[in-house]
Amino acid sequence: QVQLVESGGAMVPPGVSLRLSCTASGGTFSDFDMAWFRQATGKERKFVAAINWSGGSTHYADSVQGRFTISRDDAANTMYLQMNSLKPEDTAIYYCAAGAGVVVPAHASTFDYWGQGTQVTVSS
Repeated sequence: QVQLVESGGAMVPPGVSLRLSCTASGGTFSDFDMAWFRQATGKERKFVAAINWSGGSTHYADSVQGRFTISRDDAANTMYLQMNSLKPEDTAIYYCAAGAGVVVPAHASTFDYWGQGTQVTVSS
C-alpha cells in the first residue's frame, strides 16, 4: 500500500514563493506517475500539475502555467511543487496523487493513491 505525505504548506502574502513536498512510502516510487491537485473551500478538487514516471513529461493547469514547477527526486521518493508569484486564488488544500499508467493526468479518477493534503493560504 502506497502512502503519500504532503508538507510545506503555509500562510504567505501574495507574490512570494513556496515549495511543497510529497514523500511516498510502501511502493516503488519510480513506477508511478504523480500529480498535484488542489481544492479550495466549497469548490471541487482541481488539477494543478503532473509529472510522468520518468520525469520526462509534465503537464500544468493553465492557471499555474509559468508560475509553478513540478519535479521529482526518485532517490528521495519525493515529488515537489515549486510555486512562485503566489496569488490569493492559489489558496487551497494541495493534495498529491500517485498512479500507474496514467493516460489523462488531469483526471483525479485516474490516480490510485492520495495524500491527506497540506494547506496553502495566500493572503495579505
